Amino acid sequence: MINIQSLHLKYFIKWSAVCWVLFFPVASFAQAPFSGLANLFTIPKNYVAGYTKTPPVIDGDINDPAWQQAKWTDDFRDIEGDLKPNPSLQTNVKMLWDDSCLYIAAQVHDPHVWAYVKRHDEIVFRDNDFEVFINPNNTTHQYFELEYNALNTVFDLFLNKPCRNGGSPMFSWDAQGMRSAVKIQGTLNDPSDTDKGWTIEIAIPFGAVSLGNDVQVPKEGTLWRINFSRVEWDTKAADGKYIKLRDNAGHNLPEHNWVWSAQGVVDMHYPERWGYLSFTKSNTNNTSFSLPYFELQKRYLWLIYYHEKLWHAKHHAYTASLKAFILGKNVAINKNINALRIEATPHQFMAFITDKKDNITWSINQEGLVRRYNLNSDE
Repeated sequence: MINIQSLHLKYFIKWSAVCWVLFFPVASFAQAPFSGLANLFTIPKNYVAGYTKTPPVIDGDINDPAWQQAKWTDDFRDIEGDLKPNPSLQTNVKMLWDDSCLYIAAQVHDPHVWAYVKRHDEIVFRDNDFEVFINPNNTTHQYFELEYNALNTVFDLFLNKPCRNGGSPMFSWDAQGMRSAVKIQGTLNDPSDTDKGWTIEIAIPFGAVSLGNDVQVPKEGTLWRINFSRVEWDTKAADGKYIKLRDNAGHNLPEHNWVWSAQGVVDMHYPERWGYLSFTKSNTNNTSFSLPYFELQKRYLWLIYYHEKLWHAKHHAYTASLKAFILGKNVAINKNINALRIEATPHQFMAFITDKKDNITWSINQEGLVRRYNLNSDE
């Protein structure tokens, strides 16, 4: 009998290891601090979700009247952003919310719709799939992943922190009360014809993605981190089925990873790279998104984090030296002076950024945990 959990871990460990190998060599300490890391500092996409008094019927039909008030996202792009060509097939998403759920609709254009994984919590991304990543607390820790194929098979999991930081995926976690439905524009698993694609509707209860005992319902202006991914495999028709193309060594060709907000690296488990989801009860036509000031501050914390990881890979220790990363003690953000500081031991570090005007401090540690830091506390 196949041990699904061991297969899951194999895939997560393999993916995480490959991404670190790809990522580490790109930066050089002999250059400006952001040099070589620009792909990790593009501004993420944003979406303002409108409130609906009448929720959509979750049946896979995205022509529901409720969806008419919601805007489509930009077309998905390659996970690495401008480093790779744009996807050959179009994908778009809409979002709405009410007092109980976040609603997601996706249009997945595909001339050949197929799916073979049928069992809940199997590795759905072995098929073409649509994936949702949610970090409600915007700390990069304690986040949720949900994957769906055209059969509406679901793979849902919770991560206490990213795999790069030693996180352990909780495959037994289920999104309680989550509803989803798929509608196919064409036929399923029939290579003899040409399809238009498939649509999916998802209702995610806020209680399913709340931590602690209380259901955390968004308020006006609440900010989440969210991203969407589409896995697409190159295939051919054989014996009435879709077969993945292989290389000369007999291995499957790498899948395409297309996303709403570019990660800049082939890894969805960089939550700091996900898009911004803002909630409003106002008319979304009159509501624009403005990147919060503290998100601009965090960019310097992530700069230090990436450099610390590179430094540790080379020297087997962290450093408290800003000069090692060609950073000064002060940086200007929107004309405001912010102080940078690092505390480090060989095995741990914590970096701080403090706006000298309002004295508000944000911190990041070696596990990538970001939070507002109270300098007067014993934390």
